[in-house]
Amino acid sequence: MLVGDAAHTAHFSIGSGTKLAMEDAVSLAWAFRSYGDDVPAATAAYEAERRPIVESTQRVAQASLEWFEGIGRYVEQPRLQFAFNLLTRSRRVTYDNLRLRDPDFVSAVHPDPRPPMFMPLRLRGLELRNRVVVSPMDMYSAEEGLPGDFHLVHLGARALGGAGLVMTEMICVSDIGRITPGCAGMYRPDHVEAWKRIVDFAHQHGGCAIGAQIGHSGRKGSTKLMWEGMDEPLPDGSNWEVIAPSAVAYGPQNQVPREMTRADMDVVRDQFVSAASGALDAGFDLLEVHMAHGYLLSSFLSPVSNLRDDWYGGSLEGRARFPLEVLDACRAVWPADKPLSVRISATDWVPEGFTPDDAVAFARMLAAHGCDLVDVSSGQVTPFERPAFGRSYQTPFADRIRHEVGIPVVAVGAISSYDDVNTIIAAGRADLCALARPHLYDPAWTLHAAADQEFDMDAWVPQYQAGSRKPPAGRDRVRSELERTFDEVTLISSDARA
Repeated sequence: MLVGDAAHTAHFSIGSGTKLAMEDAVSLAWAFRSYGDDVPAATAAYEAERRPIVESTQRVAQASLEWFEGIGRYVEQPRLQFAFNLLTRSRRVTYDNLRLRDPDFVSAVHPDPRPPMFMPLRLRGLELRNRVVVSPMDMYSAEEGLPGDFHLVHLGARALGGAGLVMTEMICVSDIGRITPGCAGMYRPDHVEAWKRIVDFAHQHGGCAIGAQIGHSGRKGSTKLMWEGMDEPLPDGSNWEVIAPSAVAYGPQNQVPREMTRADMDVVRDQFVSAASGALDAGFDLLEVHMAHGYLLSSFLSPVSNLRDDWYGGSLEGRARFPLEVLDACRAVWPADKPLSVRISATDWVPEGFTPDDAVAFARMLAAHGCDLVDVSSGQVTPFERPAFGRSYQTPFADRIRHEVGIPVVAVGAISSYDDVNTIIAAGRADLCALARPHLYDPAWTLHAAADQEFDMDAWVPQYQAGSRKPPAGRDRVRSELERTFDEVTLISSDARA
């Protein structure tokens, strides 16, 4: 029976070889103790127990390997931040973990009394009160593109939750630019008024910044609501025409899009400009142009979906030409004192697709065209992708762009704890961290993170101020009540004796 390095390897930079081998041996011994002479059952149990642990360790080792391979991008960091970055490279050691081990070191790395996640950030004329972003989340709840009460409550609740920036779902620039019939838009005057109602609430009651993400679905449009069938086409007779850089369907069941002409590009560019102007009229603080996840502008960037042999295909420069044209047109109408962000997919997760090297090169183009912030996601460009999922698995893409291009970035993807956020910010891997599912679970995630860290964030609205401290729960609450009762009984007994 093979154990340890003979069965599997993890890069030596995390020093795990002997540990894995010893744990393998213990697990194998217990498996045979449980199953006796039944070799197939024992080895199957051994495999089932150890494989997930080994694969998790290998992911950690891969992160460490990649950090050392890219060490050149960190050599200009201040020495203490560099040391912190080195110690947290595998994501196993974190900000809180290091505070427990060596609080003086962490205080030297981050001397400010505010946790790293609560440091402000300025982008042009906008100052964000902290580094937490409510990530864009499609709600599929609009009527003919019109956001309604659900959007007010959904975004309003998160605006009250303490984040520095709250992002809308992708606001579609036209009716055929919607992903589903339930997607929100910004292509009619009443759309602008409906979004203004939401923005005004966020500003008046939440005190946060709110950003509008605008985009066009492209070849991924005309599909069912997410809970009815992800990326599945609408029933016959309900579909609308979809357009893309090339006549290549997203998947086998999806429509074949019509290849765009130059006239189509003019129309779409102007639709983006109109949506950007609508976002300005609605009072949004930040504009984000969606160039990720296989939607229209993303599909121009990816060689998987852009097969053109004209001015808008071929090399990365050619594939980026129309997305940059749209960016320039939006930047021209978006005020100079307001930041403009672009969301990208840093990799298609397929060998023939858009690569992390492409992402770095494209980020340089974005910076040259007036982009202030790159929101670094990945994938969703092709159904044949093979993502390497894991904790904070997309952060290295943001990290690389931040250090190699020198532009502020948003890290997103499986960031779920405030410890993760503090670690990413303190190490200099990103400027902002966007969280989606944690904000679905807890709209006040940021406020609760502040309370858990005993940081007085001063962002609770007066109506909720009484709840700004976490009450004892479960057995702690019972214990505190018992202690209070015991104290009262003791006092009564003392009085009686007196």
